[in-house]
Amino acid sequence: MLFSPRSYWTSFILGLVASIFLTPAWGQVDWRSQVKTLPTSELLLLGEQHDALEHQELARLSVQSLASKQKLSALLLEMVDDGLNTVGMPVDSTESVVRERLQWGDAGWPWSSYGPIVMQAVRVGVPVIGSNLPYSAMSEVMSDASWDAKVPSAVLSAHRESMIKGHCGLLPASQVPAMARIQIARDERMAQTAQLWMYKGGTVLLLAGAEHVKKDRGIPLLLNPSAASKTSVVWMQASTSAYQDSSFADVNWLTPPIAPKDYCAELAKSLK
Repeated sequence: MLFSPRSYWTSFILGLVASIFLTPAWGQVDWRSQVKTLPTSELLLLGEQHDALEHQELARLSVQSLASKQKLSALLLEMVDDGLNTVGMPVDSTESVVRERLQWGDAGWPWSSYGPIVMQAVRVGVPVIGSNLPYSAMSEVMSDASWDAKVPSAVLSAHRESMIKGHCGLLPASQVPAMARIQIARDERMAQTAQLWMYKGGTVLLLAGAEHVKKDRGIPLLLNPSAASKTSVVWMQASTSAYQDSSFADVNWLTPPIAPKDYCAELAKSLK
């Protein structure tokens, strides 16, 4: 058959129109299937948006997937303080007993969102490990300027800018350096806890806020070189289009956008 420019362009335009107008709506997209792209590493950092329920479901599915292949050695959580864990707990432990063991703070981390992730691990005998900096240690960190040298100056500046933006410009300037130190200290504590567990074989999965797992400024930056070389980062985004940046993450998962929320208004109200 002879090549026809007209038929070629007709097909091209029809294909383009189909790609725009026939793309399934979010309700028809199986965003859960993204768990199939979960990397295989000794340490997996899973970054989430705390108010995106799809992210917690993807975390649960990640636990389920790794455990079904007998690869998951531990589940580490930002949501629980370092020193608290479910080590040695029976697989049939009740949710109330598990919550008490982990001293779960429901106000900041709704059990309705995170409980299924925790119990998915408990039910298959995988230890759930707290990895966050305890509140009791924060006061000392905030007043210790030596934390400023833990990261490159550009990263420190980025943390400070993030604190200003994250608090909608309502955070007093005098508190910005202290809050940035808390961020760095939390990243370091999670990195240290992960390193303790990742040499026991299998895969360690650490779930934390997206900012904590970024390769250019978060936990990966504070891992020792050996651990860092065996780490993969998955960054989840609740958006209509993923922001791809290999300096942030190895894999991006996209989930449906969430309803707009005026976080700044809520923060201003809480500060009053």
